[in-house]
Amino acid sequence: MRKLRVEELNRLDAGGYENVKKNNLVVLLDNIRSLNNIGSVFRTADAFLVDKILLCGITGCPPHRDIHKTALGAENIVKWEHHSNILAIVRQLKSEGYKIIAVEQMEGSIMLNDFSYDKDSFYAFIFGNEVEGISDEIVGEIDACIEIPQFGTKHSLNISVTAGIMLWDYFDKTNLRK
Repeated sequence: MRKLRVEELNRLDAGGYENVKKNNLVVLLDNIRSLNNIGSVFRTADAFLVDKILLCGITGCPPHRDIHKTALGAENIVKWEHHSNILAIVRQLKSEGYKIIAVEQMEGSIMLNDFSYDKDSFYAFIFGNEVEGISDEIVGEIDACIEIPQFGTKHSLNISVTAGIMLWDYFDKTNLRK
């Protein structure tokens, strides 16, 4: 066994990424404070062919060196937009047929392992502020809430870890299990 060299990984270049079919998925970052978390989400979105990232409220935007530090250039490849009003963009996505999925601990949330996706549907995953969670104003707009089961003493995961788990789960259930 040996580690593969970068040139052996057969990764897409920027042009290839732009032209490859993306997953039916957008990510909304709702008032995320940490620029490093934002960069990590860009890098994970690149890995799992997310269609677009919507940066909402106070969420920082590229270009920024702290976003670049963890995105490693993915912020230049993954499409993104900034929206000051998350409620407006959530309502727009709903009108376009997206299923709005909050990733949050809420009454009535569905454990991730019990959630299944319709591979032909379009999804918008919302990840909320590191302390406050998703904005209260959008709670009435969500179609479902997914919670990642946890078994230790802490009650939450870092936003970048949560996004990684969610994007892998979506990719696994819609692309790999055909």
